[in-house]
Amino acid sequence: MSETEIEKKKSGEIVEMTFWDHLDVLRFALMRSFAAVFILAIVAFYFTDFVYSDIILGPKNPDFISNKLFCRFGHLLNIESLCINKIDFKLNNLEMAGQFRNNLLISLITGLVVAMPYIITEIWLFIKPALTPKERKGVSGFVFVTSSLFMIGVAFGYFIIAPLAVNFLAAWTISADIQNTFRLGSYINMVVMLALSTGLVFQLPVLIYFLARMGIVSVESLKTYRKHAIVAIFILSAMITPPDVFSQILVAFPLILLYEISINIAKRVERKRVEEL
Repeated sequence: MSETEIEKKKSGEIVEMTFWDHLDVLRFALMRSFAAVFILAIVAFYFTDFVYSDIILGPKNPDFISNKLFCRFGHLLNIESLCINKIDFKLNNLEMAGQFRNNLLISLITGLVVAMPYIITEIWLFIKPALTPKERKGVSGFVFVTSSLFMIGVAFGYFIIAPLAVNFLAAWTISADIQNTFRLGSYINMVVMLALSTGLVFQLPVLIYFLARMGIVSVESLKTYRKHAIVAIFILSAMITPPDVFSQILVAFPLILLYEISINIAKRVERKRVEEL
């Protein structure tokens, strides 16, 4: 943001903000965001048993809600491979401070995820003054859409992709003489990264919107690489799901839908740009 683009009201008169004023605004926004994450992390640390037993370790347990639903679908469709995560495996902690460190990490990540709508709000409040009234109208609903897509993505990664990935990796063996016992940190990193990365992937429509407004991405380019994107999505889904078509489509369909939504968003942006000329 240019230091002459943003103006603020001070004592009833318009005063141009300097570069250092912008840094102060950004600093306070970051401080408030960090404070929100820290407070929510403390709450998560207090409820450690629930966060670990019911949330983090949930995808590996057969009675996890997603695993039970997968199994019901499997019975209805006569696909027994959808009854996943019935393999009992142990998680080991090999470091003296391992459990404590992982407890802190999970608490911070939980605080970050829960506080994300507030963080996005702070980002919006920081960039909003730099936009013209017309630009603000064009991106109205930014906080709601971005927060919703992130939360939906995290939920999709946690409830759908994580159980399938845990089942796939826990069942994979190269020899019957080798017993799978996994490091606690390895399991946590996988579940957390799947949930967070999917939350970021679900920001694709928002990213495409801004790239299209800047003229970096066009509808034609998105259509040109549509087949490549679909193939990549199905390869990814085939890698983490049981060997059946239903589970692959279950993972691939939302991602393909996001790509198609992104194309429609880029089309609308280009149409508005033409109307403004």
